[in-house]
Amino acid sequence: MHPSTAAFFQLSISTPRIMFCLRFYSRAELFSSSQKGWLGAAGNLYTPCFRAMEKRMSLSGSRNFKLIVAFFFLATALFAETKPRARDLGVPFDGTPGNYNAITDVKGVEVGHATLISGEGKLEIGKGPVRTGVTAIHQRGKHSNDAVFAAWFTLNGNGEMTGTTWVDDSGFLNGPVMITNTHSVGVVRDAVIAWKVKHGTPDMEGYWWSLPVVAETWDGYLNDINGFHVKSEDAFHALDTAHSGTVEEGNVGGGTGMICNEFKGGIGTSSRVLDSKAGGYTVGVLVQCNYGSREQLRIAGVNVGREIPEHTIWQNDVGSIIVVLATDAPLIPTQLKRIAKKISLGLGRDGSYSGDGSGDIFIAFSTANPGAVGTKGVHELTMLPNDSLDPIFLATVQATEEAVVNAMVAAETMTGINSHTVGTIQPRVRCGTAYAAAAPISDARDSGDKSCIGKRRRQQLHPEGQAVL
Repeated sequence: MHPSTAAFFQLSISTPRIMFCLRFYSRAELFSSSQKGWLGAAGNLYTPCFRAMEKRMSLSGSRNFKLIVAFFFLATALFAETKPRARDLGVPFDGTPGNYNAITDVKGVEVGHATLISGEGKLEIGKGPVRTGVTAIHQRGKHSNDAVFAAWFTLNGNGEMTGTTWVDDSGFLNGPVMITNTHSVGVVRDAVIAWKVKHGTPDMEGYWWSLPVVAETWDGYLNDINGFHVKSEDAFHALDTAHSGTVEEGNVGGGTGMICNEFKGGIGTSSRVLDSKAGGYTVGVLVQCNYGSREQLRIAGVNVGREIPEHTIWQNDVGSIIVVLATDAPLIPTQLKRIAKKISLGLGRDGSYSGDGSGDIFIAFSTANPGAVGTKGVHELTMLPNDSLDPIFLATVQATEEAVVNAMVAAETMTGINSHTVGTIQPRVRCGTAYAAAAPISDARDSGDKSCIGKRRRQQLHPEGQAVL
């Protein structure tokens, strides 16, 4: 059961009169917030939802209503905390992650999602089923108007990331990075402009124009992509509820309907902290993964995909991946371009060969040198020498590799249009690697060994005890 479902279920038992309200907002992914990062979504939920219900239930200012709200948020956070990540399952990765093992370990970075899930059965264009959304990444927080140094790179160009021509020429990224589905790029781009206008201030260069960076991957196997279900209010929601701390992963935001290595994919994130000799800088990566051939999938260096041939979809490297990299290291655009290119090596560790049909597009930015975009006076910048970049290159490769696996581990089995179903990799990733046995989840949970789910099933098939890699 998804943590958000569990939280909803618990609250609906004790307060059935607000069931509709909660069900509606679960589709907006207000349930997926977890641990220290859930407060942003909590505040947003109270305003449109509980405030209206408070009035309807005549509980304004009452102790009972406050207890209901507190219970809801506590249940949501507690259930979300239990969702494992790849490291929790023992998968060995190189490098030292940050506190959250997320892009938000870079100070100032905030991430928000709007998740749209509704309907089931046969595809009816314009009606559903809907399995899509939008994700927002703020470089210096939603309240900042300070551009960052940035660069982008395309490993394979069968995809889209708007606004990158100006990133190339200016060296700056001004405004959030948005990720959605292929056919919602336009509406999300326009929504970002409207959101910035609503905030009522020009950029630091004094301009009232905007060239938003919006990227995409295709979710049409599970989602009614031609129904154009992502609206401007969904982009606003992702922008407004973005928060620091824990980042929701898997079937959320722009990653809701995505497929990775022919397992369920979506949003994933990871980070690395350099040692003090290398400056102690942080590198954080967020991916929307929708690419890859099962046969090529590697986890921790092991070609596990070849051992799990059942329930494949494409049997080819079909789809795309968008990668956003943040760092607090003082880097200029030419250096960030080099780092963006290194993302390719992290994907290679996971088995990607960047097929012809894949749109593999990356953007990297540095939160150092605040105010560098200002128009007055001569700017004094800080930057690392080129011969000090190797630790950042390595951190980029390591964080990218782990972010993809985190996305797959977090993503749960999903059924979408025309009853298309894409399975999760979760029960296969245990005991420090992935195993080949087609053990059902029930076998895994009945094993009695929480640290090694599926161990009994694997031993049944391979009594010698030899690891199946």
